[in-house]
Amino acid sequence: MEKLIKDVRHALRMLARSPGFTAVAVAALALGIGANTAIFSVVNGILLQPLPYSEPDRMVRLAMKFPDGNGYSISIPKYVTWKANTPGLGSICAYNNTGPGLNLTGGSTPEQVKGIHVSAGYFQVFDAAPALGRVFSAEEDRPNGPMLAVLSHGLWQRRFGGDPSVIGRVLVMNGEAYSVIGVLRPSFRAYPPAEIFLPLQADPNSTNQGHYLSVAGRLKPGVQIEAVQAQMAAAAERFRATFPKSIGKQESATAEPLGEAMVGDVKKPLLILLGAVALVLLIACANVANLLLARATHRSREVAIRVALGAGRWRIIQQLLTESILLALMGGGAGFVLGAWGVRGLIALSPTGLPRAEEFAQSTVLDWRVLLFSLVVAMGTGILFGLFPALQISRTDVHGTLKEASSRAGTGRRHWARNTLVVTEIALALILLVGAALLIRTFTGLRQVQAGFNPHQVLAFETSLSGSKYKQTAQVEQLSREVVRRLHTVPGVTSAAIVPFLPLEGGFGLGFTVVGRPLEGGAESTGGATWMYVSDEYFKALEIPVVQGRAFTERDTKLSTPVVVVNEAFSKRFWKKGSPMGERIDIGRGMGPDFAEEPREIVGIVGDVKERGLGSDAPPVMYIPLSQLKDSFMALNNSMAPLSWVVKTSVNPLTVSAAVRQQVLEADSGVAVAHVRAMTDVVGESTAREDFNMTLLTLFAAIALLLAAIGVYGMLSYSVQQRAQEIGIRMALGARGADVLKMIVRQGMLLAGLGVVIGLVGAFGLSRLLASLLYGVKPQDPLTFAVVAGVLLLVSLVACWIPAWRAMKVDPVIALRYE
Repeated sequence: MEKLIKDVRHALRMLARSPGFTAVAVAALALGIGANTAIFSVVNGILLQPLPYSEPDRMVRLAMKFPDGNGYSISIPKYVTWKANTPGLGSICAYNNTGPGLNLTGGSTPEQVKGIHVSAGYFQVFDAAPALGRVFSAEEDRPNGPMLAVLSHGLWQRRFGGDPSVIGRVLVMNGEAYSVIGVLRPSFRAYPPAEIFLPLQADPNSTNQGHYLSVAGRLKPGVQIEAVQAQMAAAAERFRATFPKSIGKQESATAEPLGEAMVGDVKKPLLILLGAVALVLLIACANVANLLLARATHRSREVAIRVALGAGRWRIIQQLLTESILLALMGGGAGFVLGAWGVRGLIALSPTGLPRAEEFAQSTVLDWRVLLFSLVVAMGTGILFGLFPALQISRTDVHGTLKEASSRAGTGRRHWARNTLVVTEIALALILLVGAALLIRTFTGLRQVQAGFNPHQVLAFETSLSGSKYKQTAQVEQLSREVVRRLHTVPGVTSAAIVPFLPLEGGFGLGFTVVGRPLEGGAESTGGATWMYVSDEYFKALEIPVVQGRAFTERDTKLSTPVVVVNEAFSKRFWKKGSPMGERIDIGRGMGPDFAEEPREIVGIVGDVKERGLGSDAPPVMYIPLSQLKDSFMALNNSMAPLSWVVKTSVNPLTVSAAVRQQVLEADSGVAVAHVRAMTDVVGESTAREDFNMTLLTLFAAIALLLAAIGVYGMLSYSVQQRAQEIGIRMALGARGADVLKMIVRQGMLLAGLGVVIGLVGAFGLSRLLASLLYGVKPQDPLTFAVVAGVLLLVSLVACWIPAWRAMKVDPVIALRYE
């Protein structure tokens, strides 16, 4: 311990004597460690932190199992079957995937709050104990049961000021009266996020095959998830025996840890970003190691004297490593502070829909795992960048150094070491640059994708129409016509329409059959397509072209011939020869008798719209006129999600938002207007994840490029300084300045070229990890690799040119006098 204290004191004195070196090294390490700390904090908050529930390892999510992955939307009959055939679960619950917005009235204006319908088991599965009152029971969670509501603690505080007398109060939401029976504790994190919880009250005898529920459960003590997975597979076969047309031949059912299901597809991008930022840290370590090697040259005489006085090699290494680790801890401390600041920036930049984002943003993100990570990284980097220089300097030739009295004695090995570090920096920088370039090309490619509609000068907003007031199609149609009529009186509004989901935000899928013949090209008798109901001006508002036939008109009413408009993807997929115009299709019959309707005639074909995102192919779509929608579909849709509106304007759409909100309120004072935004923002949100990944990886690549350029510059500057006498002799013997310039540039570019070659090999292998994140570009795209290599070589050339130019200006007389 005494030796360690002495070593620390000596290290502090040595670092204090070289403030410039210390500042540069600490800054480089702080940058690398800070970036790692920030990214690890996000990984920790989303991937590593246990779910905020008791015994989270016992929580599972039940899912449909398809050949290409799991699906989490299921029907009531499937939930009933699974619940009856999973004895390995101690508790099980169902809840709707998205949840309707609820128009909470009683204030000056209605407020739309997030609500979800849950079965009584939800509160047991998710450990949602009430802080006030109670939650509803299984007896109350039955068809035609009482209208009850449980509030989140946040809503209770925000809307009701934390008033305990809220229990028993009647709230009017969507025109219906609900009795408040409980308030959940403040620490509870709802999944999915919600502020009000209503009884699901699903009919266990329902044959409704609409997939709009999610199912979660808790394993019984001692039961492994594999046992429940086997029970789920058996339950799927029992369901197939009862409803053979409602489950595909290759479909089954399974269970997976709830934490994995919640994280979804963000795990891989986060781990890739963590790996990328680790490469930045390695480059920073290589830079600091180069600084230490340069410093070691000037300390050769000091080390030689200490060895001559009896210090052993390992004692020298110990002392030098103490300096390195102390330097790393200083950089780690600064990096931790930088990382804490960076986390806030990452939260601000994070895309909407990031799993556990709300929980992560509200928690203490720099917890013990992050502290431990920063400490381990700091210690590890101290050893990593310090050991190599320490080993090099510990091999100092004592007699040669003392005899020559020169700091240049024994520098050959160190030149080799410095060259190796520079090559490593360039190779790592190229790998990062290739990854960033591929994501940049993906992002720019997505931005150039034709979405199939014109988002400019379009305002979008949502209204919730759940509740008895709008269970019938005629009621929604009446509101739609009144709102559209009023909106046409707003200056600048040219058209308006409703749709269940905005383009790029998904939609419901329904099966269909062609009347009178099987589908073309397959054994399956039932096709599947995205299903939308829209009002008359929808295609006009979004400028979706009518390719063949016609769009909907006011003549398409409940009493007229049932019609449907399909898109080109539908036509091409299910009518490989000829046109579907005039054909009749039967939609939704597989969902049960309540949803069976008369076959519809295809009267139009419209252009394809990217319903599921710019990076996905346009799916087959069936558009139904609002006026002809069956009441059962309307009630189901309104109970699941808010209704979207699009308003085409001749001006900036946001300038009419206040007037639009007022017209909706005048049409129905109980309907809240929510999520108002320009349609161009919807397009931007659809690529938010790609933008996030690209921004961070580009930032890391830029830092890596800068550090690599500094490394090349520093190495050559040091080389010029060490070779000053040699350069002077060459020039005295007749060498021209241009010859010296070429010599120095050649030395640097050979190293840069070697680093680029090694980096290209590494990038060729590692770029495959990005395949699932790319769009419109291959992981081993030759153009990207060539451009990145060219940019890195150009930057290296600039970094070489500056010290080479300085060497060309060396005065031979002064150089020959050197020592």
